[in-house]
Amino acid sequence: MHVPVMLAECLDYLNVQPGGVYADLTAGLGGHTGAIARRLSSGLVIACDRDAESIELARRNTADCADRIRFHQALFSQVEETLAAEKITQLDGLLADLGASKYQLTEGGRGFSLMADGPLDMRMSRGGRMGQERTAAEIVNQEPERDLAGLIYGLGEERRSRRIARAIVRARPIQTTGQLAKLIEGVVPRTGKLHPATRTFMALRLAVNREMEELDALLEAIPRVVKKGGRAVILTFMSLEDRKVKHGFQAMAKAGQAELLTRHVVKPQAAEIRSNPPSRSAQLRAVELL
Repeated sequence: MHVPVMLAECLDYLNVQPGGVYADLTAGLGGHTGAIARRLSSGLVIACDRDAESIELARRNTADCADRIRFHQALFSQVEETLAAEKITQLDGLLADLGASKYQLTEGGRGFSLMADGPLDMRMSRGGRMGQERTAAEIVNQEPERDLAGLIYGLGEERRSRRIARAIVRARPIQTTGQLAKLIEGVVPRTGKLHPATRTFMALRLAVNREMEELDALLEAIPRVVKKGGRAVILTFMSLEDRKVKHGFQAMAKAGQAELLTRHVVKPQAAEIRSNPPSRSAQLRAVELL
């Protein structure tokens, strides 16, 4: 079961209108998508995800409002061609939730999980027509030590990246998530609740799926694909992504393309964090296009 994060806040900032056309660019398991669609009458939701397996689950979870949803397997960088395929020029609102779904994170076979041993994969589009990414195993076993350390530090903000990279290179080949997690736990002491391999796994996921590059492409496209008066809402779960969204939205405002609706980042209420602990790191930012 995947609980959509900050659902009320997302719907509020999107300002969903019954006849509007919206895009949920991270359909996931359909939580946000379905909530938007259920507020529509003559409107439409273009629901995109790079993960073909998630799209099929989202279809099932939104069956009650399927007539108001069009699903597409697509990357952020493909948003304009996806809209063109639906003969849509501009949107009334756009939502992107950059967190991985609970399904992806807990299904051992997907290779994201620290706890469920599985192949070191981490491709979000596994089995789909976009499955061109290198797997996490290929990165872990092929990258030079210095480059691997730089990747773990740059994308995972892991200050012990050199120690981890050195251990990985010495232990090659590494084929499963369990092997990698245990290796890192052996060279990096646990401090607090966070598993010592968490930041390394995050860095590998971002690298495998080129998530920073895709986010750049989305931010660049927003002024073209969202109409004047329309809104863009982005949820992030990592400081690296939040900084990129913050600066991207600020640049739009400075250029006179958008008005910041969130001068300060919006975080989940205490009640939501208690009922859905994974939401605790969520941060929401929104703009209205001018």
